[in-house]
Amino acid sequence: MSTPTPPRWILGGAPRPAAPKLYCFAHGGGSAAEYLRWARDLRTAEPCAVQLPGRGSRTREPVITSMGALVDALLDGVRPDDEPFVFFGHSFGSLVAFEFTRALRAAGRPLPAHLVVSGYPAPHLPRAASQLHRLGDRELLEAVSGLHGGIPEEIMTSEDLVALAARALRADYEILETYAHRPGEPLSVPITVLGGTEDRVTAEQLDAWRELTDAEVTVRRFPGGHFYLRERPAPVLRALSGALASVAARERNASC
Repeated sequence: MSTPTPPRWILGGAPRPAAPKLYCFAHGGGSAAEYLRWARDLRTAEPCAVQLPGRGSRTREPVITSMGALVDALLDGVRPDDEPFVFFGHSFGSLVAFEFTRALRAAGRPLPAHLVVSGYPAPHLPRAASQLHRLGDRELLEAVSGLHGGIPEEIMTSEDLVALAARALRADYEILETYAHRPGEPLSVPITVLGGTEDRVTAEQLDAWRELTDAEVTVRRFPGGHFYLRERPAPVLRALSGALASVAARERNASC
């Protein structure tokens, strides 16, 4: 009997041994492939895009619909033990990166040297209840597009693509809508918080990430909506480069 091929959690480009690995967690319903495009312009890191089940190269796998199950799967499938490394998450991916960091701490494993979160309110803030994950496929995509945009028009013209996109998006929204923040000790990880000036996520909601770490926090906003990082990627990549440079500087100081 043949051994099943292990799921491929990480999609990466060319190795850069001297650069820290940047683990990227996609927005709700998103695919890891989007972040591989950064490899050409982000020379100060080795992007490692985290591919969740049920999308992209893992379309045939069952989706995960709770944060606890997702974090457990990440602990088993993603082992970022080559220090230093950095986590980046956009929207839903910010929450995943944050909870994964807390789970790594609880497991006594190495933590990211820096956490970069984007387009998501601090997880401990009160949230309005919603049940978008219970909508039909097309209704779900239309509702999310109305809130945040980001869904290509060509998807909406094909029932097959609507069903495929809705499957991953529904799973992620079920995680978001059933998530309950658990109070705990602040992280000791520097956090860079990014957002769009025209996004529904407010400056106050971004600033509240300061309460979740006892390390340095930097908050920056860029022109644009929820997907500001697609609209004008260059300044976002410069901000990421700055966060990565601070990691390199801390590593140099620690070795002196």
